[in-house]
Amino acid sequence: MSEPNNMVTRRPNLIIAISGVLASAILALAVWVLAQMHDDALRRAQDSVFNVSLLVERDVSRNLEIYDLSIRTVIDGLKQSRVMQLDPALRQMVLFDGSASAKDMGSILVIDETGYITIDSQSLPPRHVYLGDRDYFKVHRDSPSVGLYVSRPFMPRTTGADMSIGLSRRITRPDGSFGGVVVGTMRLKYFRSLFDGMNLGAGGSMALMLSDGTMLMRRPYDPKTIGINLMGTANYSRFVQQPSGDFFGTAAIDGVERWYAFRHIDMYPLILDVALSTRDIYVGWRRRAWIIGSLIGALNLTMIALAVLFAQQIRRRLIAEEELRLLASTDGLTGVDNRRTFEQSAENEWRRVHRNGGSLSMLLIDVDSFKGFNDLYGHSAGDDALITVARCITQNVQRPGDTAARYGGEEFAVLLPDTDQAGAMSIGEKIRAAVEAIGLGHVASSHHVLTVSIGVATMQGEAFTSSRALVDAADQALYAAKDAGRNRVSSYGPGVPAAEGSATTVVGR
Repeated sequence: MSEPNNMVTRRPNLIIAISGVLASAILALAVWVLAQMHDDALRRAQDSVFNVSLLVERDVSRNLEIYDLSIRTVIDGLKQSRVMQLDPALRQMVLFDGSASAKDMGSILVIDETGYITIDSQSLPPRHVYLGDRDYFKVHRDSPSVGLYVSRPFMPRTTGADMSIGLSRRITRPDGSFGGVVVGTMRLKYFRSLFDGMNLGAGGSMALMLSDGTMLMRRPYDPKTIGINLMGTANYSRFVQQPSGDFFGTAAIDGVERWYAFRHIDMYPLILDVALSTRDIYVGWRRRAWIIGSLIGALNLTMIALAVLFAQQIRRRLIAEEELRLLASTDGLTGVDNRRTFEQSAENEWRRVHRNGGSLSMLLIDVDSFKGFNDLYGHSAGDDALITVARCITQNVQRPGDTAARYGGEEFAVLLPDTDQAGAMSIGEKIRAAVEAIGLGHVASSHHVLTVSIGVATMQGEAFTSSRALVDAADQALYAAKDAGRNRVSSYGPGVPAAEGSATTVVGR
């Protein structure tokens, strides 16, 4: 009975377990796919940012190079006496080429050693403005070795409009002394227009700063950020560690987490960084992940739910089959095996002993004077008495392979594999004593309580020619017990065929 019961539990649980494994596998596959999609989203963002940063770097480098060339041209002209002796208007045309008037390019100014403008690309005569306090003037005055210098942002005194930066070079006299500065101004809105033309998403940013951390221009644009110094911030410390690189970081200005790609612009003290917000990078991925996750979740839940329903149906079917099996193999009143099941077990055990040797014992148990008990106490009490007797039997027959059955009416049978006659007699006596000890009143019995008589037959090797012969031998021993006064255990003589043997009676009391 235990094997079918285990099947009732194992098979449905196996179905649920398999569905759980499949659901886990599908979930793992989905996680792997989403991880690949996550990496792809970052790679696409990286490609976009690298392309933008390269484009901006080339544009800035080209314009700075052109403007620097104009400044060099002015310095070279200042060294030529023939140029300096020309009429001021003609000299203006010779010194300043067309780049000086390009969009977003300001004035190119020649400043003498005292700090005043002496030649002005946009004014003739030159505007009388003092610029000796500007950083681009003082750096060349104090450091002869400085080449092209890019200044901090400032508001031009010559126009009073449009924040600008200055690109300057030193004028060195033939004797090596300081002769002034040539500076060209560049409006910051050039950088702003350049930055605004790039697609960086809603949360993207772009910044151009001096190598000392001074902000020249930033997108999104905020006038308050122009000229601030980022030295000491976490992102800036990464910018100066290597010529180019990328990393995830949080902006000190607005607190937005972004993926940064940066590069130092060759030949100039400038750092360009381009960044996309992580929200923008993964917004499409998150949407797809939510859809895929929802579908996978719904699929897994549906699969598991169907598996549970299917398992429940199988469990109900197995339970029904088990109940039918029990109905077919057990006695409905007492719960022990029925006669058909017992006879099949007896036949199987007889064949085993007949083939392999060993011993097999059988007990036939009959409730004494049961008809009188029914007549006195009624059939309901009789049924209760049979249940009590069956319980006494099963409590003393508990080894694996032992079989207890209702053989018919008030008669029970017990099959004891690998049990010799002495062992069978001992078990029979325990059953007899247990029934008597219940003390169930029976006034029609000579013992005044319900008792049983037990016949024992033991097979050693080929002592019995069939399982039926073993049953007959136990039946003869049972009748011997009844003839001897009931409430006792009798055994069939060992080694003697049932039809010819005699019974040995062991008195129970």
